[in-house]
Amino acid sequence: MTDPSTYKFNHTMLRVKDPKASLAFYQDKLGMTLIRTLDFPEAKFSLYFLAYDGANALNGGKEWTDREGLLELTHNYGTENDPEYKINNGNADPYRGFGHICVSVDNIDLVCDKLIDSGVKFQKKLTDGRQKDIAFALDPDGYWVELIWSRTAKVENVTDPSSYRLNHTMIRVTDPEKSLKFYQDVLGMKLLRTAEHEAAKFTLYFLGYNNDPNFVINSGVGVHNFEGVLELTWNWGTEKDPEFKGYHNGNDQPQGFGHICVTVDDLDAACERFEKLGVNWKKRLTDGRMKNVAFILDEDNYWVEVIQNEAIKKHANW
Repeated sequence: MTDPSTYKFNHTMLRVKDPKASLAFYQDKLGMTLIRTLDFPEAKFSLYFLAYDGANALNGGKEWTDREGLLELTHNYGTENDPEYKINNGNADPYRGFGHICVSVDNIDLVCDKLIDSGVKFQKKLTDGRQKDIAFALDPDGYWVELIWSRTAKVENVTDPSSYRLNHTMIRVTDPEKSLKFYQDVLGMKLLRTAEHEAAKFTLYFLGYNNDPNFVINSGVGVHNFEGVLELTWNWGTEKDPEFKGYHNGNDQPQGFGHICVTVDDLDAACERFEKLGVNWKKRLTDGRMKNVAFILDEDNYWVEVIQNEAIKKHANW
């Protein structure tokens, strides 16, 4: 048996050109902690897992598969020395798909000022455009990092990176009805918030694994301070536009975003459940050398990695 209410939106994977530059950005500029490194010299790549892990972190100190809000950076050896290699950040036509990751912070004005002073480039500063409460910084590969206020108490001229959250990951979807059904009925997520922007003709859907019985959808309470939230962006009309050719999943060329990952209570049972639900597979557990990892495809062919929550497995074996 498997219980989707125990699933966690564990991490988002991004490919990077130069791990030294990317690690410096996410650690030194955004205050994340490198909690795990996996090297695969035979396959010529390394994985770096970062998270907010300090005193006030939401998931600090937990076993890595039992957490939400992780960022996985994938480095394929040699790209840092290849002048022709460039990351697709997902925001330029005709390769739009993945949009951004989002970090919620305690003092957004101060954080943005510090980033600007340190030389970080911005896609959108707080003072740009109509929305004065969000900003978009650019990481070394040009990925967009949204910055929002966590709705926690502000202290003038003070910011505590251990209180930051890797709040959400945004991907664009063609048909919200199909995508919501997949993420809710198949992956067991819950709809936390909907934001409709009629003038600009798009709607945002925020989903996650929230088991608080007192949580009220669209109340606005708590979502900004969560981790493990998935934002689906629907641009009106794509679902019925015969000329629309779909979104880029980040794994076809040119590459960038790789996948999101969900950890589950019982990997074999979860995959059996997915099979019965008729999912499209990129990789079953029995495929290839890695028998402890599966990948399913969502309605827009984004990859969803599925792995075992080792903390639940360990507890079950006590």
